[in-house]
Amino acid sequence: MSLQNFLSALDSLKSEAISTLDSVKDADAFEAARVKYVGQKKGALRDIQKQMGSVAAEDRKSAGMRLNEVKQAIEAAVNDAQNRLGGGGGSDSDPTFDPTLPGVRPNIGHVHPITQTISHLTEIMGRMGFEAAEGPEVEDPWHNFVALNIPEDHPARDPLDNFYLATAQTGDERRNEEGSRLLRSQTSTVQIRVMENRQPPIRVISLGRVYRPDDPDATHFPMFHQMEGLLVDTHVTMANLKTVLRVFATNYLGGDVEIRFRPSFFPFTEPSVEVDFLWDGQWIEFGGAGMVDPNVFRAVGYDPEEVSGFAFGLGVERLCMRRHGIKDIRDLYSGDMRFLSQF
Repeated sequence: MSLQNFLSALDSLKSEAISTLDSVKDADAFEAARVKYVGQKKGALRDIQKQMGSVAAEDRKSAGMRLNEVKQAIEAAVNDAQNRLGGGGGSDSDPTFDPTLPGVRPNIGHVHPITQTISHLTEIMGRMGFEAAEGPEVEDPWHNFVALNIPEDHPARDPLDNFYLATAQTGDERRNEEGSRLLRSQTSTVQIRVMENRQPPIRVISLGRVYRPDDPDATHFPMFHQMEGLLVDTHVTMANLKTVLRVFATNYLGGDVEIRFRPSFFPFTEPSVEVDFLWDGQWIEFGGAGMVDPNVFRAVGYDPEEVSGFAFGLGVERLCMRRHGIKDIRDLYSGDMRFLSQF
């Protein structure tokens, strides 16, 4: 094709396309014209562009420059027609759409109250120098029981009180002595893992899920969260433990909170206490604590004559319920947006 013929075809296409696009009256006519002239598959502009190959090599620069000018002019006509028709672009455009009206605000999700509580607890304990540590939720008997000084005949190791998992043997008999793994029943397991890999001083907390086959009721659930705290150093006393828990309770539950410490027993602490807060005229347990038992120190290679420490485990759900006035733990896991959207 000669250059003159190619340029003539471009001028004819430009004139026809602009005239047609300027005269369209509705969205259907606009869409038909758009496809005819600038369609990606069979558009006239695309067809004439393919003819560039038949133009002499020495004329292609001039032909290409003119092609771009025509293309820009037709695309401008397409945009003008679309704007003139109020958006154009297809037969399913809504002629009643008014862009000046305020939009409908979408529903935006937010952080679950338990996650909010975990973040708040981490921040409070961080101000007291405790760093966060994590551990696996699927544990072995060594970390969940043996290293925590829980003997084989202790009720806490009963298969009916734990979620045991049938898994292949790993070859580490010490840590698979009961022939299975289990979902951890307490975050105290993280204490052991931290002490196995670090030397004192240690000041850590661990927040995470734990599992016990409890029947769901207003204050119990088979899956819940604990905050485990551990402080190991020299000359640590029960007074340090009580101070940390009182400061924590005041910061999270408010300055008017009443808490008490009751003597108790846990295999991994000695002496041991249970910690309660007063709620609606009743004392509610929200955790256990005590001085780390010497046998626990020996299990991780510490000398109990040289170091001492305390540990505590607090129920995250009960703290959350107390702070927000929630009466039933099951509401936290109901998935009911009417409830969750309040937080």
